[in-house]
Amino acid sequence: MLQLIDGSSLTPRAVVAYLDRYVVGQEAAKRSVAIALRNRIRRKALPEEMRHEIAPKNILMVGPTGVGKTEIARRLAKLVEAPFVKVEATKFTEVGYVGRDVESMIRDLVEASVQMARRKKIGDVQDLAAERAEERLLDALLPEQKKDRSATNISDIMRIFGVLQEGGQTGASGEGEGLQEPVPEERASHTRDKMREMLKSGKLDFREVDIEVEESARTGMNLIGGGMEEMGINIGEIIGGMMPKKLRRKRMRIDEARRILQAEEAEKLLDAEQISKEALEKAQEEGIVFIDEIDKIATGGSQGRSGPDVSREGVQRDLLPVIEGSVVQTKYGPVRTDHILFIAAGAFHQNKPSDLAPELQGRLPIRVELGPLSEEDLVRILTEPENSLIRQYVALVGTEGVELVFSEDAVRSIAKYATQMNSQMENIGARRLHAMMEHLLEEVSFSASEPEQARMVDIDAAFVRSRLESLAEDSDARKYLL
Repeated sequence: MLQLIDGSSLTPRAVVAYLDRYVVGQEAAKRSVAIALRNRIRRKALPEEMRHEIAPKNILMVGPTGVGKTEIARRLAKLVEAPFVKVEATKFTEVGYVGRDVESMIRDLVEASVQMARRKKIGDVQDLAAERAEERLLDALLPEQKKDRSATNISDIMRIFGVLQEGGQTGASGEGEGLQEPVPEERASHTRDKMREMLKSGKLDFREVDIEVEESARTGMNLIGGGMEEMGINIGEIIGGMMPKKLRRKRMRIDEARRILQAEEAEKLLDAEQISKEALEKAQEEGIVFIDEIDKIATGGSQGRSGPDVSREGVQRDLLPVIEGSVVQTKYGPVRTDHILFIAAGAFHQNKPSDLAPELQGRLPIRVELGPLSEEDLVRILTEPENSLIRQYVALVGTEGVELVFSEDAVRSIAKYATQMNSQMENIGARRLHAMMEHLLEEVSFSASEPEQARMVDIDAAFVRSRLESLAEDSDARKYLL
């Protein structure tokens, strides 16, 4: 009997709607990754014997730079809190050449998964870590008294920190008329409770205290051997872990000491073995690897050539087992890549996807094309996504007390000039907008902190034209602008 499907809210339609908040257009690519994500959820609901037989359908995205390929993959991973790593295919070389081997992408993915697991576990133990840090602070503030000084009362302690109320005596001081002198143990307990209350209320945050903090032993050198790197082993980390941690006494403010001690206590509460186990499982079952610029390792069928093409073909051969499913050794343990989702992307300006090795094409069965951005797309990119470029600049300059007001015709003018420059130069898609916005608002950004700067700046079509028209028409200046 099949299990019920979890993650009912992550339907393909809901995933596409989420991606629409950050990426304009490219519906085919969004649908493909949404289906791939839903199939992962469906797979978990299948019986164990069938679950292992179903492999993810890896995706090849084809489209010019700056149209949203990387952003789609990154946002998808963030949506499901999956381990994600982006790598450049050009960074890898065939085994035997100088450079990174393709298996390093899996080690990077596992490292990202471990960090995710650590952050989650640290968040889970913060309450207990805060309590332990508080006790260590109290120990530092109230060191154990010798027998001959056991009569120290709470008034003396509080007077040291300058928080005793004027003209007031505490009931624990033993100085009140007719009050019985408490025994030293009771007085010490009461003093500690009173100090704990002051710590919690923040009355002592600006005081200083001497605490002992841990310092990791350093080996004095970065020992990463070429052979060891292939196994994901850092000799420096091993030696550093074997050496005992040193304690160093430091004087600092109590609020800073609390933060440091809480971080130390949280680390002590973590189970490294359990974190590694969960991280490996999450990387194997939910990991996403985005391989960019895969078109750069396509050889174009140039058999018999020498030089870099030999290495490119070797990289493709090395990618085959990793994408199809193999075991990669990492410093946290072996990882199977059978169910990791691989999303490859490339512009394919000078070649085409069929120039990839047939075996590699077969391991990227889903192929989607992302079209170039039109002027209307650039208008939407400037205004529609959450934290769009215009919203970013309005917020940035707003911190100086200057309000930017963009008219609709100004937005369209910016998109028009960006489209014009993309057509006349290299088409870098939406990345052109970043350079143009910087050039457009350079003067405002420079003088926003000056008193004489107007507190409201209207950005209309005339303003845009005065700053971008000459740039768009000057071919010599365009050489120095993206």
